[in-house]
Amino acid sequence: MSLATDLLAALGARGWSLGVAESLTGGLVSAALVDVPGASAVLRGAVVAYATDLKGTLLDVDRDLLVARGAVDPDVARAMALGVRTRLGADVGLATTGVAGPDPQDGHPPGTVHVAVATPDGTHVRSLDLAGPRASVRAQTVDAVLALGVEFVAERGESRPWDLP
Repeated sequence: MSLATDLLAALGARGWSLGVAESLTGGLVSAALVDVPGASAVLRGAVVAYATDLKGTLLDVDRDLLVARGAVDPDVARAMALGVRTRLGADVGLATTGVAGPDPQDGHPPGTVHVAVATPDGTHVRSLDLAGPRASVRAQTVDAVLALGVEFVAERGESRPWDLP
């Protein structure tokens, strides 16, 4: 089974819906989910907020945070997950932000990625340093955010030491 299938099954088992907020993945997360037959029973929608200002406008990410730290930040990922959850009326929000490359962004090298999940039980962020060309960084990010979702949806948000702020 794929991570997308696992996540959709875990969400369905809980009766939870899903919203997705994407930046560097540009729709790849939602595409992976809709490739699974029956995804519409769980997936409410997705927002691709590629431009930094859209993270504030569409996902309610604090504009002061975006100005101070830029879009490539763990707190931005957290806010995106919470924002998409609220905006789309979903039980769970997933978010991706980072630098796919080939060039650095806001002083961050390619492969700097933050993924987040917001569930009724809490919000969790994972920061990653991924290697490889642009397409590989994006694909690894999709896997990482889906795996994070599976972990916290299936386990109802039990905190782990490495997920604490």
